Amino acid sequence: MDRRDFMQKMAAAVAGAIVLDMDLKGTQPENPGLKKGVLPKRILGKTGVEVSVLALGGVSGMGMKPTNEFNPADLANAAIDAGITYLDTAPGYSNGQSETNYGSVMAKRRNEVFLASKTLSRTYDGTMREVEESLKRLQTDHYDLFQVHSVLEKEDVSLWSKPDGMMKAFYKLRDEKVTRFIGVTGHESADAMNRAIDMYDFDTILTTFNPVPRRLPWRESVLQNAIKKNMGIIAMKVMGGGGGALVAGNPPKNVNGNWYWDETPHQAVPSDLIRYVLGLPLTCVNIGMKSIKELEINVAAVRDMKPFTREEQLNLEKLMA
Repeated sequence: MDRRDFMQKMAAAVAGAIVLDMDLKGTQPENPGLKKGVLPKRILGKTGVEVSVLALGGVSGMGMKPTNEFNPADLANAAIDAGITYLDTAPGYSNGQSETNYGSVMAKRRNEVFLASKTLSRTYDGTMREVEESLKRLQTDHYDLFQVHSVLEKEDVSLWSKPDGMMKAFYKLRDEKVTRFIGVTGHESADAMNRAIDMYDFDTILTTFNPVPRRLPWRESVLQNAIKKNMGIIAMKVMGGGGGALVAGNPPKNVNGNWYWDETPHQAVPSDLIRYVLGLPLTCVNIGMKSIKELEINVAAVRDMKPFTREEQLNLEKLMA
């Protein structure tokens, strides 16, 4: 399929999706705790694009189905109004529900944001099929950033460049302006992340940064490697992932016992965790939020905050060790 056919097909799909999803659009209610305006911004590495230091994650609230009590579209609209310009999602989040929720907002506000999605596919055909369905749900014809989703420790990243591998699709999508930039994500293995960014010329990396000891290899190795390559660096698992076990007031043990979620016997307030990560030489923090209230807390943490000094970072690392 050439670009003209692809774009015509996506335009038709988007038009149909707009009709189908009319009842899911957010009402953009007034949020007294949120001031409209801009948040601090940083350059996303060699992309040259300036994005807000706080990104709205695609899981948590954005992965929920709309109800009378909570419509994820309202959360996305409130985030954009508050100054968040980076929106994160993926087809794998709640079986496409996250992208569908964003789509009801993108139908009207696509040009206000930097939109990032991902693929779990590792083949050319699988990636192209997933992209077609993903863009349909998102009600747009392009991404700003398209990423390899979740590099695993034992994964042979050299297979990505095979003739039927997904990198052929990535390059085609970038060449045809279906995505502006390409990136890679993962949080299982620091070594795997280094292998991926050493082998391929990605524009960005989305990986895990927080103060717990097990994330030291990411802070000391992956971060420095990505800086040398002038990559845009986006942090995830800032609150520990899952149930946010690093945050004071949350259960100190993460839900379901998943290995990739972090825990600590000594918790911290959300603003300190955000300030800690933004004290590192990276672009932004990607945080999932389940409510307007959580959005208010995180926006307040970055609006006028000062990133942690190195001394403050070390003190928090010691507390959580």
